[in-house]
Amino acid sequence: MPVKQAALYLRVSTKDQTTENQRLELVRVAHAKNWQIVSVYQDEGMSGAKGRDRRPAYDQMLKDAVRAKFDVLMSWDVSRLGRSLTGLIAALDELHSQNVDLYVHQQAIDTTTPAGKAMFQMTGVFAEFERSMIRERVMAGLARAQAKGKKLGRPQVEIDQHGLRQDRLSGLSVRELAEKYRISVGKAHGLIQSSRKSSQDSM
Repeated sequence: MPVKQAALYLRVSTKDQTTENQRLELVRVAHAKNWQIVSVYQDEGMSGAKGRDRRPAYDQMLKDAVRAKFDVLMSWDVSRLGRSLTGLIAALDELHSQNVDLYVHQQAIDTTTPAGKAMFQMTGVFAEFERSMIRERVMAGLARAQAKGKKLGRPQVEIDQHGLRQDRLSGLSVRELAEKYRISVGKAHGLIQSSRKSSQDSM
């Protein structure tokens, strides 16, 4: 059986990210499957929302697929191949028309085997694509917020610790306090302990 010629497509959205981890893992998989890596296409700091003309490595990869320069395209995640469902479908159709197989690591897609082809046809790859897009947008949004110095997570809620302590002394349980002040049981317990310590220190 001839050795399959594999190409890697790597992409990260921002310039402070790196494709190195993607590349190392895909190289490991290729070696395990006895595939020969003949090309590596890499777009760094390129959003998947950009078209082929704005992603030079992606555009070159699809052109080389038409020229039959490789048998299987390897990618880290289905979201690396595009940022829109129509773009993804167009890319997959182009690869399929050239008899190029697809290996996508995160979604465990491998169309080089009959079982893999069947699984790809049955799998919710497009639903997974949308989930991947949501995850990527959330992470990108968090990164932008951090870069602007915004604090992440839930906003701090001011708790009336004196009132909480008085309610505790009046007989409310920790769980009842948590419900009244809309905090976790653990948070309520911690505030009670802190209040007790402060009271003792002031004596």
